[in-house]
Amino acid sequence: MADNKNGREAQARNEERRQRERAIAEELERADEPEPPVDSTELASFETELDTLEFPASAATVVDAVGDYEIESAEGTHTVADLLPDAAVESFDSPAEVRTRVQRPTVAGAMKRIVKAADRYQSASFGASQRDGYERTFRALQAIDADDDDEGIRAIADWIIEHIHENETLPGSRDVRRRASEFCRSNGYSVRNDDWLGI
Repeated sequence: MADNKNGREAQARNEERRQRERAIAEELERADEPEPPVDSTELASFETELDTLEFPASAATVVDAVGDYEIESAEGTHTVADLLPDAAVESFDSPAEVRTRVQRPTVAGAMKRIVKAADRYQSASFGASQRDGYERTFRALQAIDADDDDEGIRAIADWIIEHIHENETLPGSRDVRRRASEFCRSNGYSVRNDDWLGI
């Protein structure tokens, strides 16, 4: 495309279209996942608590403002501070993004542990797609072994944290998926090749 006003506008429209397509694809993938353990009305009242904050906001800012707020889920009651890292390296663009993060407490808790471990090393920083890959892997593990107290999520989070401490870098999201797939197969969970974990 030409580098002029029309070309730049066309590029912007194409990028917006690609973002919409990615959002639709993610929603379709999530349709196969079990319902999040936090009720939507619980999350709606939580999101109103976030109205006092200015976004984008760091996780540390959110925890400072509403860290004591309790969220009830099928897995028990959690404070926001239990689910989000008190770290400036983690940030949210909107209240809805915070809401999505706390919607699955087990996944949020695992990600909090990983972010805290990575925060100790400059070289262990997250990219958006890597973070999304980790979360998607944890959601897939939660869907597979939901009856086993999310043992898979804990095992893979422990492995990632161990990798961070040993190498001072985060493992690639593909390595995390591969490790999760190995965990599932070695523990008797079937993983189809067309599943997210089916590497």
